[in-house]
This record gives sequence, C-alpha cells and structure tokens, in this order.
Amino acid sequence: MILQCGKFQFDCPRPLVMGIVNVTPDSFSDGGHHASAAAAIAHARLLIAQGADILDVGGESTRPGAAPVSQQEELDRVLPVIEGLRDAAFPISIDTYKPAVMRAALDAGACMVNDVNALQAEGALEIVAQSDAAVCLMHKRGDPQNMQQRPDYAEVTSEVLDFLRSRLQAAEAAGIARSRLLVDPGFGFGKSLEHNLALLRELSRFADLGVPVLAGLSRKSMLGAITGQSVEHRGAASVAAALIAVQRGASIVRVHDVSVTVDALKVWRAVQGTNQ
Repeated sequence: MILQCGKFQFDCPRPLVMGIVNVTPDSFSDGGHHASAAAAIAHARLLIAQGADILDVGGESTRPGAAPVSQQEELDRVLPVIEGLRDAAFPISIDTYKPAVMRAALDAGACMVNDVNALQAEGALEIVAQSDAAVCLMHKRGDPQNMQQRPDYAEVTSEVLDFLRSRLQAAEAAGIARSRLLVDPGFGFGKSLEHNLALLRELSRFADLGVPVLAGLSRKSMLGAITGQSVEHRGAASVAAALIAVQRGASIVRVHDVSVTVDALKVWRAVQGTNQ
C-alpha cells in the first residue's frame, strides 16, 4: 500500500515510526516537557535524528479527563512549531479535531491530519479534501470527560471496523483519495483493558479495510494495568506493544520513545529478511 502525504510518499510494507510532539501542559505522559515552541522544536529534531519517519504535533490533550482548550490557544501552541520545522524535510502531522486548526496547520506546512474524531466535525471533510494531505481516521467513543466511564461493546473489533469503514466511505465521497487515508482503532479511547487487548489481538482484521493502519499504544494506561508500571516506566512495554502491532499488520506506530522503537523494528525486519 502507498500512503501519500502531500509531497511525501511512503511504501507502507515498511513499518513507519511516528514521533509524538506534545505542545501541551497536561498530556498524560509528557505534559509540560515541551510546552514552549522552542522546546517542542528541539524535541522534534531529536526525534528525527533518532529515526522518526513522521512527526505528530498536538496542542490539546485528549487523554481521559482532559479539559478542552480554545481554538486560538491550540493554534498559538502548534503553529510556531510547525512553522519552525518547515525546513526539516520531514512530514508533519497535526493532531487535532478542529477544522480551523487543520486548515491553519496545513497552510503552515503540515501534510497529514491525525483526527481522533475521524473528520466528523462540520467542515473537516471539506478542508482535508481541498488539500493533498493524508488523514488518519480514528475511532473513539465519547469525549475525554466521559469516554472511560464503563465503555461497552457487543463485539468491539467488529463495531470499530464498522465505524472506520463508514468514515472511509465518507472521506472518499468527499473527494479524499484512498491513497491519502489511514485508520486508527483508537486504543484507550472509550475502551476497557479487555477491549484494547481484543483490538490488538485482532488487529490484522483491519487490513481488510484496504488502507494503512496506525497503532497508538505508547505509554498508555492499558500497559500500566498489565505491568503495574507508572507512565514514566512503560518504555519497554511500549516497545513490546508496538512490535506486536506491527506483527499484526500495523503500518505506522505512534510512539514517544522513538530510538528504542526504531531499533526493535530493525531487528524485526532483519528476522523478516528485509532491510526496507
């Protein structure tokens, strides 16, 4: 599968690493560490040096319980970072569900939209369709304030698949080429530990959608529930989860710990007999 991100093109049989750049004071794992534009830009350049293929810049935390921020505050956080990375010659993703932030970020140089709301906000489909950017459509149930309050599914993988299939159809109907689309089952977004494990176990089913799959498991609470480790000590579990996701068909893993994830995937590719 080919993924087209503006002027960048990826052959997705080689798993890609998306490095997380949180320009927020309250993200669950690194809130406040890179809250200034200068710190975020420096961190982004470090992730590139460590082997990240894509940088995902976000200005609003969507962790369970997170408070929303205004559109202007989000713009003030992310635009200086995107503009400061324009010369990096690496694809930049904007992690947002707000259409106005999508538009401004794309104008500033981003070439992917990573939307936890799967382009359901009014105008979002049209903004992405008018660009040449890629877009990741993610499944979530509820909002950060309530999504982890007793999430319930009859059959979680089938229900998530049905939702993502419908959003892919909506995106294509709006004029977004299939080569620009990818999906994310939304680990931790309105799912219990059992739901998350079922989705990871059955991740290969998402390949039937015919687009690349992104898996975001890095440092999440499900790994804490399994290991008993606090968020700052979930690096090893995060690498293990990323590797399992790739083995089950993920084309992109979204991670905090880029260097060790890149090394783990190099070993996996060597065993697979490919240096791609």
